[in-house]
Amino acid sequence: VAPTRMAQQTYKAKKKAAEGGHRLLKKKADALKMKFRDYAKAIAETKSGMSSDASSAFFSLTQAEYAAGNFKQKVAEGSMSARIRIGGSVDNVAGVKLPVFTKYDTGAVADNQSLGLIGGGKKIVAVREKFTILLDKLIRLASLQTSFVTLDEAIKITNRRVNALECVTIPKIENLLKYIERELDELEREDFTRLKLVKKKKEVTQKLEDAAKAERIA
Repeated sequence: VAPTRMAQQTYKAKKKAAEGGHRLLKKKADALKMKFRDYAKAIAETKSGMSSDASSAFFSLTQAEYAAGNFKQKVAEGSMSARIRIGGSVDNVAGVKLPVFTKYDTGAVADNQSLGLIGGGKKIVAVREKFTILLDKLIRLASLQTSFVTLDEAIKITNRRVNALECVTIPKIENLLKYIERELDELEREDFTRLKLVKKKKEVTQKLEDAAKAERIA
């Protein structure tokens, strides 16, 4: 790097930009960490109730099978197309895109309405309700865990960028600025010394000229 005033101004601008980027990335990392903790808490809360929900759903299924027999084949035969599907959208957190899974009804009509008329019909309805609750929680958990992993990776990447600016880029620019300042100071001292020598030489020359004039007059 040539130690010039222009180079000094250029690297001062680069340092300012790097420090601004460092501050923004720190804020982003803090926001992501806060969201990360929120997701960790939400995952724990969702999981805590899922065990009992799953037990309740499968116990309800056992009761329905005891009351109505093996009705799974009839359900499968009457379900030519899915009534429920999973859709996806994106949530933006500090520039990081997080997947969000949602359940939606396709509007398909199941051809197994007669199941409600056979023995244990109420038990079968209860099974559907309990497994619907369990499905909702599974979808929520899938969203949370996928976002959790995405956030974890985003935090690692952001921290690496923060550390790179903090430990490599900014110190390198600062060292270059110190080098440029030292060289410019040295150049200024050399210029000052040179000017003094020129001035002294002029003074000596002037004295000699004055002395010569005085001799001619005498």
